Amino acid sequence: MNVDVRAELEAYEWHRATWTASYLLACSPFRRDDDPSFYIYYEDTATARAGYWGDRGTGETGALTELIARLNGIGYDEAGEYLRLKYGEDESGSDLPALRIPKLSTEATVFKPLDISILDPFKFRSPYLGGRKISEAVQRLCRIGYDKSRKAVTIPIFSGDGTLANVKYRRVDTKLFWYERGGRPIRELLFGLDVIYRRECKRAVIVEAEIDAMTVMTAGFPAVATMGSAFNRYKADLIRRSPVEELIVIRDNDAAGRKWQRAIIEELRGDVKVSVATVNSRYKDVNKAATESSVDQVARYVIRRHTLREIKIMLGA
Repeated sequence: MNVDVRAELEAYEWHRATWTASYLLACSPFRRDDDPSFYIYYEDTATARAGYWGDRGTGETGALTELIARLNGIGYDEAGEYLRLKYGEDESGSDLPALRIPKLSTEATVFKPLDISILDPFKFRSPYLGGRKISEAVQRLCRIGYDKSRKAVTIPIFSGDGTLANVKYRRVDTKLFWYERGGRPIRELLFGLDVIYRRECKRAVIVEAEIDAMTVMTAGFPAVATMGSAFNRYKADLIRRSPVEELIVIRDNDAAGRKWQRAIIEELRGDVKVSVATVNSRYKDVNKAATESSVDQVARYVIRRHTLREIKIMLGA
């Protein structure tokens, strides 16, 4: 698609912005940043494509679709649909999704826990996750629900102290997802962290997606998910402060997964014991291994890296 990247960026009010011939330099919209260190290319160059962005303060990088999703607090697929309908060759006449352009700020924001009662209307169960090999016991453990009116599985995301930080809504008939308005940013959360604290788990598996974490839990192991392929210092600090002393990394089988794995190892080296388990390359990720093979196959990926005694400790956590 021939996206007008600069026009998309100009919809936002960037703090201390400098517009060069090919890129924008400004303060990061995702953290306190007194010295502009966030850049986004809006023209192709010899070293970067238009839409590529990075944060020199955290080392995070990404593409335009992810940036629009994060700026607006919407799902990646929803942001992609917005760009496709605006710039693609779709002649179906579909209405362009309306983005509520937020005012960007570098001031620290204090997020209050969400009222747990917002989950009350969703005390139903969809067969969607069961079809993805997630056990009923794990769905209860993670307090999964179902929004009948919007046909979306509800996935609560709790802080380590057990307070509700956000809710992910995942449609069962499309790949669209979104988060609860007013919730804590996903970049500051780990799915499954509350279970780690409740059960005082010393060892845990870390994966990218919530459904992968629930798959690992179904296989019998504590797990957390970064909810995306970005791993930053905030997520690393959540692990450092948690009961976890050993972390088993299982990445997706793609370039983003390799980058994610390297970031975790580099960030946590020396703080916790980090080991790596791998999913057979014919499967994209942990859940695909479970649905296309078996949950026992997922368990073997983890067991392969540990002695029987360590596994018994993990299962008993």
